[in-house]
Amino acid sequence: MSAPQFGYAAMLEQFHPTEAVELAAYAESKGFSGVMAADHFQPWVPAQGQSAFVWSVLTALGERTKGDFGPGVTAPIFRWHPAIVAQASATLAAMYPGRHWLGLGSGEALNEHIVGQYWPEAPERINRMFEAVEIIDKLFTGSLAGKDVKHSGKYFTLESTRLWTMPEQRPEILIATAGPVTAKRAGRTVDGLITVGAPLEKISGLFQKFDDGRREAGKDPAAAPKVLQLHLSWAATDEEALANAMHEWPNGGMKFPKGDIRSPLEFEQMAKMVRPEDFEGRMVIGSDPDVHRASIQRFADLGFDRIYLHNVGRNQREWIDVFSRDVLPKITR
Repeated sequence: MSAPQFGYAAMLEQFHPTEAVELAAYAESKGFSGVMAADHFQPWVPAQGQSAFVWSVLTALGERTKGDFGPGVTAPIFRWHPAIVAQASATLAAMYPGRHWLGLGSGEALNEHIVGQYWPEAPERINRMFEAVEIIDKLFTGSLAGKDVKHSGKYFTLESTRLWTMPEQRPEILIATAGPVTAKRAGRTVDGLITVGAPLEKISGLFQKFDDGRREAGKDPAAAPKVLQLHLSWAATDEEALANAMHEWPNGGMKFPKGDIRSPLEFEQMAKMVRPEDFEGRMVIGSDPDVHRASIQRFADLGFDRIYLHNVGRNQREWIDVFSRDVLPKITR
């Protein structure tokens, strides 16, 4: 079994879109295989400073790079009607055949509350996401067959229509989750799974539930992509790596659910309580490439197909150089 592919996580929360695209192209020139970019309306904390429109950036990535790319993730529950997400995804897949994938999630108040709708509890958000998946799947399937589709559900309505611009092959749909119940449901309904760095036993449990769902639906678990987004902080010194984590990505040290927090300013206040020890077990911080390699190797051994790496500091090119030379080539499976 070959090692996973390693992609670049383009943090639109931290970098101007022009710079994010340049960094993604640079990462690809150094051997990174693809790009993941999150759909945020706001950054986590004001210090990050950016939050570009992901669909515009994905088009630029399609032009500037040659590997896979996708929104990891977008939430078609409030800001987006699922039909609009389906159209955006189908257009990218038509423009860049075989390269675009669609990552979906149940959203965070930070991004979704801005349209002023009631922010529900997690079970409703998850149900909204799966109904959105149903609509997107209908549109992909029906449009490829040249047929109109419609939908009348609990949360969404779609009048008879189709997507008039379609790729020859539909984009793969991946669901982002860290919960076992959602993972099993995802296994029954979509093509693959996205998750973030977590204790290995927790991820193994997610894989098992996802695979169980695949089997229940008569699908082959081995054929489903399993994707990881992994945050880390590397710098030339341990002190700099820690300072980058504390300033740029304090949300990585917050040991509580973040889905209901609405403002970067609220996150900024909470970040004042984050201490260096809060990152332990959540994110590797340090200057030793071998320590980072060992951490990534453990995730590779779990069976991930693609791992998108995010170094939380501004030292992106230096980090890309070091990891492409001293870390990624040594990962095996």
